[in-house]
Amino acid sequence: MRIQQIALFALVVSIPSCKQPSKPDATATFPEISGTWQLFEGITITKGESVTTDYTKKQRMIKVINGTHFAFLKHDVDVPKDSSLNFDAGGGSYDLQGDQYTEHLDFYNDRNWQGKSFRFTISINKDTLTQKGLEKVEGTGINREIIEKYVRIGG
Repeated sequence: MRIQQIALFALVVSIPSCKQPSKPDATATFPEISGTWQLFEGITITKGESVTTDYTKKQRMIKVINGTHFAFLKHDVDVPKDSSLNFDAGGGSYDLQGDQYTEHLDFYNDRNWQGKSFRFTISINKDTLTQKGLEKVEGTGINREIIEKYVRIGG
């Protein structure tokens, strides 16, 4: 009986050490990135030509970032009378090392983009998140620099 008790004790003590290591919370290096962000301006630079999009007029896009994942949703503000509604959504995991933020697009409605990773340099000034990086998707002709500016709309 004593041997069974010792074996049971050893088993109970060793079980926690068998647990899979969890992914560390990426926000530990940039804690204020967690939250809900609304895109208000996007700049794309392709072959030296810059185009600025005001996302406060005809479209609305939010990005939600937690400790390990991000997701974004974008749609037209005014619902069209026909079935041409513009809707875009995606998300996945991300890595954050200092101000280097890499999104791994695990889910996206355009499969040409799914499975790709995009690296950005981020900065946060008060309630504004800015991310700058290269969007390059092989086979689509997309190869551009983007600068996106978001305002925090939720914790």
